[in-house]
Amino acid sequence: MKLSGKAKMLRIHFGEDDKWKNRPLYRAIVEKCRELDIAGATVLRGIEGYGASTLIRRKHRLVFSHDAPVMVSVIDSEDKIQSLLPFLDEMVDEGLIAMSDVEVIKYVHQEGIRSQ
Repeated sequence: MKLSGKAKMLRIHFGEDDKWKNRPLYRAIVEKCRELDIAGATVLRGIEGYGASTLIRRKHRLVFSHDAPVMVSVIDSEDKIQSLLPFLDEMVDEGLIAMSDVEVIKYVHQEGIRSQ
């Protein structure tokens, strides 16, 4: 599968300790994206940030703070992103979901390669 041209990007922001059905929320979101055959999802752990609580989470010396900020970035066609939104509505209790238009330069899916 090739994807190029106009696409949508979701950025889902929440805390590292957030859970969905006793699993880390970031893992549940990535697994749901894979289940929906979305082009890709990447989890990024933040060094510092704050959200609705305004409590700043930051790195202290060589140790990351408890409940670090996390962002999951998801990119695919608008239809695929729209199919994910109802699940995110259920899964994300506290956080921010932002959607933007992007231009995909090149994405080539490797057929037959799937992790367990």
